[in-house]
Amino acid sequence: MLQLTSRPDPSVPAAFAALAPRMGSDENRSGGTGGPATSVITKVKPKTKRPNLYRVLILNDDYTPMEFVVLVLERFFQKDVEAATKIMLHVHHHGIGECGVFTYEIAETKVTQVMDFARKHQHPLQCVMEKK
Repeated sequence: MLQLTSRPDPSVPAAFAALAPRMGSDENRSGGTGGPATSVITKVKPKTKRPNLYRVLILNDDYTPMEFVVLVLERFFQKDVEAATKIMLHVHHHGIGECGVFTYEIAETKVTQVMDFARKHQHPLQCVMEKK
């Protein structure tokens, strides 16, 4: 974003300064004396904020096979066999486990993919997301 500020230019003769176009705020800054002014353009960096993050969680149930949960973690969350097994066992023992942390759109997509894949294979696996 550009910001326009005014400064008097001592190198411009007073006769030419009177002919130069003026901005409405020039009179207020220079005290209305009619002195010469130039404009300086400065760049202002826009402040960006980080997007909110969401945790994708798998919930335990009594019917989905452990091997299927490991397959889901490998396929949709790019976990290796060891990491997927560790998460699956955490879900089995604690009732819930974190698969990853993503921006809203990615987390929503992952949840939908997992749920569709589970339904397609006739498993009641539940996958949810929550704000971190």
